[in-house]
Amino acid sequence: MLAVLTGDKNAVIDVNSRRCIVAIVYLAVVGPCVFILQPGFIQGLVEYLGMTEQQAGQIAAAEMFGLATTTVLLSLFAERVTWRNVLVLCAAVCMFGNFASMGQSDPQTLGIIRFITGLGSGGLISLTFTMAGLTERTDRNFGFIVSWVLIYGAVGLLLMPSAYHLVGMNGVLAFFGLFCASAMYFIRFLPDSGAAHIDSGNEKHYKSAIKNISLVAILIYNVAVGIVWAYLFLVGLEAGMEEQAVANALVASQFLGIAGAFLAVVFESRFGRLKPLMVGIFGGAASIYVLVGHLESAGFWLAVCGFNFLWNLSMPYLLATLAEFDHRGRIVVHGVSMQFVGYAIGPYVAAQLLTQGGYDLVNTTGVVLFVISAIVILPGILAQRQAQNF
Repeated sequence: MLAVLTGDKNAVIDVNSRRCIVAIVYLAVVGPCVFILQPGFIQGLVEYLGMTEQQAGQIAAAEMFGLATTTVLLSLFAERVTWRNVLVLCAAVCMFGNFASMGQSDPQTLGIIRFITGLGSGGLISLTFTMAGLTERTDRNFGFIVSWVLIYGAVGLLLMPSAYHLVGMNGVLAFFGLFCASAMYFIRFLPDSGAAHIDSGNEKHYKSAIKNISLVAILIYNVAVGIVWAYLFLVGLEAGMEEQAVANALVASQFLGIAGAFLAVVFESRFGRLKPLMVGIFGGAASIYVLVGHLESAGFWLAVCGFNFLWNLSMPYLLATLAEFDHRGRIVVHGVSMQFVGYAIGPYVAAQLLTQGGYDLVNTTGVVLFVISAIVILPGILAQRQAQNF
C-alpha cells in the first residue's frame, strides 16, 4: 500500500514541473486546513460544543504546538528521511486525528487529539514548503501556495456557519479528515529528497548571524499573526455583528488576501523584497490597530480586509527571503518551524491576555510585535539587497 502511494522510488522528479508544483501546492493547502479556518473553528468550539473562549483558544494552541513540534524536528532531520514516506504518514495522522475528534466534548481529550493531529499537519507543511524553496521561481511559487490556501480559506469561512447548522461540528471534522486523506494521491508526484535539486552555482553566502536574526523575525511576526488571527471571529461578534456578517467579512478579507498573494506571483522580485515587506508588515499592524477601542461593523471590515491583504502580500516575500539564504532548503525548513512555533505561541498568549485586558490588549500586543518584526528582518533584507541588488 505504501509503495502505491509513494510511487516509483527510482523515478526522476523535476521539482519545477507543473505536476510537481501542483502537488506541492495541494499538500501545502491540506496541511494548514484547520488553522486557516481557525476563527470559524474556535467559534464552533464555543458556540456548538459549549467551551469557553479560553478553552477553545488553548485547544487551537495545542494543535499548533503539535504542528510546530514536527516542523522543528524536520528542520533537524529533513535531509535524513524519505520525504514521500513521511508525507504519507503525516497525511494518515491528520486524517485519523480529525476523525477521532468527532464526538469529543471534553477540552482536555480534544486538546490531546488536536495536538496529535497537528503533528501530522506540521509534516505536510514543512516538507512542501521546503520543496517550494527548491524551485527556481520561489517568489512566484510561494505566492501560488498562499493564494490557494486563501481561496480554500475564503470558501471555508463562507460555508462554515451553514455547515455547522447542516451537519454540526462532527460533519465539519469529517470533511477535514477526508480532505487530509485526499492528499495521499498527490504524494507520488513529489521528490523523495532535496539532494537532486540543489542549485549551488548562484548561491551567495551569508553570515550565520544574519540568518539567525531573520529567523527570529519570522518567529516574532508569526507570534503576532497567531495572536490576532485566533479571536477575529469573536472580536466581530463582540462588536455587535451577526454570526454570518462576521463570516462574510472574513471571507471578503480572504479574497483580498488572495489578491495580496497574487501580487507576489505577478511581480515576483520586480520591486525587490524590502518595499513589499515594509508595506505589508507596517500596513498590517495599522489595520489591526483599527480593532482597538470602540469598534463597529465598518471598522471590523476595514481591519480584517486590510490585515489579510497585507499579511498575504508579506508571506511569499518572507519565505522567499529565507530560501535565498540557502538553496538547499534548510533555512526554509527552519523558517517554517519558526512560523508555526509562532502560530502555536500566538493563540496561547492571546488566551492569557484575554483574561487581563480583553481583545484590546490582545490586538495591541499583536501590533507591537508586527512593528518589532519589521525592524528585526531589516538586516537580512539589506544583506541580500547588497549581495544581489534586490
